[in-house]
Parts: sequence; structure tokens; C-alpha cells
Amino acid sequence: MLDTTYRHDGDLITHTPPKDVHDRIALRTVKFMRVVADAFFSKRYGHRAVVLETVAAVPGMVGGLLQHLKAIRYIREDEGWIRELLDEAENERMHLMTFIRIAQPSRFERILIMVGQMVFYNFYFFLYLLAPRTAHRVVAYLEEEAVISYTQYLAELDAGNVENVPAPQLAIDYWNMQPDAHLRDVIIQVRADEAGHRDRNHEMADKLAG
Repeated sequence: MLDTTYRHDGDLITHTPPKDVHDRIALRTVKFMRVVADAFFSKRYGHRAVVLETVAAVPGMVGGLLQHLKAIRYIREDEGWIRELLDEAENERMHLMTFIRIAQPSRFERILIMVGQMVFYNFYFFLYLLAPRTAHRVVAYLEEEAVISYTQYLAELDAGNVENVPAPQLAIDYWNMQPDAHLRDVIIQVRADEAGHRDRNHEMADKLAG
């Protein structure tokens, strides 16, 4: 039985319980991915973030592409979904570019990134093509896990187990942070982004279900 009881930190860490078999499949898929990530990275949250963001940058681009094709195929408005999904992909890519400068992944981890992206892209493409509602739910549950991971990352930093290094200039420019911003500020910003993606993908899945 899956443990779906999440700790709440204000409204930041929340969990949307699965409503039917499609949602349960999405949740189990994400839980499996979490087990794999824990096995590889344990508490190396910077390196975990690099691989996580490599995967997280895929769904928005795939969803935007397929929504674009659907809109022109049926000659209808997309209700703003294409731009929103592409913006989500761009945001996740910036997360990746930021954490690459912080974590400095090894050659093995770079190979893992390429393999993970190849596998996940093909999986998600066909999932979105055949079951877009489930695809959005997978992303939403992935983002739930991302918020939890970044909260744990923040706790390790606050406990002194991770050095609070200066934020990369790329992150300072992208989020308009103070020039003296540090890793803690980056994590808080990225976590807020992930919470927003989580909530929006749950909304999209609910709309497709309706």
C-alpha cells in the first residue's frame, strides 16, 4: 500500500489523493521514479535536482507540441495551454541550468541524464498522446515530490549539512534576486515554481477529466 500522507507546511506541501484508477496509475508511476531517485542520490540533493529538472523539463515541451498539433488539427483555440506548457518547460530548463552550476554533475551523472531524458521523453510522449489527463496527473505528482525534495534540501542546508554557496548569476538574473543571493534563496524560489506547476497540472487533469 502506498503512503500518500504528506506533511503540510502551510499550503506549500499538499497532496491530491487519486480519484480513480488513472490517477492511481499516475501516482504509482511517480512513486516508482522516487524510489529510483532515492537509490541513486540519497541525500545528495544538488545532484538529485539536476536529474529531476532534466526530467521535469520534458512534459511541458511535449504537452505544448501535442496541444499545438491538436489545435491546428481541429482548427480550434488552445485556451492558452500551448504557451503555458512551453513556459513551464522553459522554467524547468532554467532550474536545470541553475543547479548544474551548483552541483557540477559527474560524467556518469551526465550519462544518466541523457539516458533518463531519452526514456522519459518517449514514455511521456505516448502517454500524453493516448491519455493526456493521466499525463498531467503524472506531472502534478512529480511536482508534489519535487516540493518535498526541495523542502528536504532546504532542511539539510539549514542544518549546516550543505554549504549555502552564492547563487549563480544566471539564477539572480532570471528570478531578479538580490545580488548577494545564496543557494537558500534559489531553493525557495525553485520550490515555489514547482508548487505552482503542481497545482496547475492538477487543474489541467481535472479539466480534462470533466
